Amino acid sequence: MTAPLGRPARELTDEELEHQGTQAHATRNWVFLHGTAAQFATHTARMLELEQEYIRRFPKRTWQGSGGAPAAAGDEVEQMKAAIAGIVVQLQALLEITPAEPTDGKVAGDPVDTLLRRVAEAPHGRMHKLVVHQAARELGISREKLAELYKGDPRLLDTEKGDRVITEAGKARIAAAAQ
Repeated sequence: MTAPLGRPARELTDEELEHQGTQAHATRNWVFLHGTAAQFATHTARMLELEQEYIRRFPKRTWQGSGGAPAAAGDEVEQMKAAIAGIVVQLQALLEITPAEPTDGKVAGDPVDTLLRRVAEAPHGRMHKLVVHQAARELGISREKLAELYKGDPRLLDTEKGDRVITEAGKARIAAAAQ
């Protein structure tokens, strides 16, 4: 089952469409470098949906609606064929990706302690939230269990904008586990 792509792009306001398009492009590199094949495919599908809706609403703001737009109906068909061929190349590349060996959550020691240690060892005891979530997946930590680290009592991780920061309680847990 694939994850939902959010509200259909056609239902978004112009402001929401521009915001989501900007966000999709801003996160593209991270998803490419650190996301799973499924995340990359979902991200690609959503980004293409947002881009197509943007072109539909604002054709003159893009190369497709200005100097690079087809002059004749036949050119439009050729342009569509080229676009589809590009998408096929991307999909074929996704099919050729060899998935990493799953860890099945089997790590030496407690996976939560391992995650906390990774955050603590990062510069200034902080990591970008996406890196923390990727590490949690690699360690077999469920989303619910990860959320407990932020919401539990005591809090073991804290949030500061896009970063996750080890708390004093998190440091204490690592120290206790090391004994």
